[in-house]
Amino acid sequence: MVQIGIVGCGNIGEVHAAVLSEMKRVKVCAFVDIRLKRAEEYSVRFTGGEAKIYGSLEDMIENEEVDVIHICSPHHSHVPMAIVALNKGIHVFMEKPPAISREQFEELSAVCGQSKSRLGICFQNRYNEATKKVNEILNQESLGRIKGGRAFVTWHRDASYYKESSWRGNLKKAGGGVLINQSIHTLDLFLSWLGKPIRIEATMSNHHLKGNIEVEDTLEVYMCFSEDEDPVSASFYATTAYATDAPVFLEFVCEKGFVRLEGNVVQYQTEAQQEPLVWKARKASMPGKTYWGSGHEDCIRDFYDCLETGKVYRNDLDSVRTTFDTMIDIYDSARNKRR
Repeated sequence: MVQIGIVGCGNIGEVHAAVLSEMKRVKVCAFVDIRLKRAEEYSVRFTGGEAKIYGSLEDMIENEEVDVIHICSPHHSHVPMAIVALNKGIHVFMEKPPAISREQFEELSAVCGQSKSRLGICFQNRYNEATKKVNEILNQESLGRIKGGRAFVTWHRDASYYKESSWRGNLKKAGGGVLINQSIHTLDLFLSWLGKPIRIEATMSNHHLKGNIEVEDTLEVYMCFSEDEDPVSASFYATTAYATDAPVFLEFVCEKGFVRLEGNVVQYQTEAQQEPLVWKARKASMPGKTYWGSGHEDCIRDFYDCLETGKVYRNDLDSVRTTFDTMIDIYDSARNKRR
């Protein structure tokens, strides 16, 4: 039986606990949160009170024989906690982001290279049914080469969201706003189909929560992926100043048609078709918000399958390097007003 500790009993910790509680051969034996009452509530809810509760990762490691920890805590704590666990021979499954600075990422990469334990990053949207459908369409090559793309993440976050967990609006603790916190998953998918940009120009603003938060609520990016006679370029837009949490929108214009992803719906059209074809993913019943995507369960189960079989996990640290580097480049461009 794989013994698991979950660090962080907030909204995303709930998703991890719900998935793990339905899995065989694993057992959540501990919950960690600085608010012990919240950890106790999770213990009762997901393990009938059997899981122990702790106020820190160090206390949990000292008192429990855990095989894996799930890090669902604030952004700035991800890398320090992962390093502690990996150095103790404990496997780590970590929520996004993988780091909040280049220095953190390289430090974590060095530790991973020396540790026999495994690190997985929760980029669950790679497992969405709609994502798989877009992969299938583009791999058929009937659309030809991608010529350009656009992506929109238009969600709503008000002052109460930041008051609930004050670290979210703190630049040092969160590392940023709408890009690193809300739209990093969309950026990850965007780049999985377009590749790594060779040039970036970005701007960011705080439109609707001035004086309340230190991080951006709106971000706009121009990306160039090639500079030949027919260059590939893309636009990326994200905001938390919208009226509601709209489905994420991605579109790719290709040589012989287009493919469009909006939430769980995929539309695509080739030269041979007079009308776009529409494909809808099945509705998945998962805890958490529907616009987070439906891939958490598959993402987590795949990690444990790889631990058991020894296979390389598709969401290891190396696999998210392009997304991370591009995210930091975007912030660098926007903050320093340079290409």
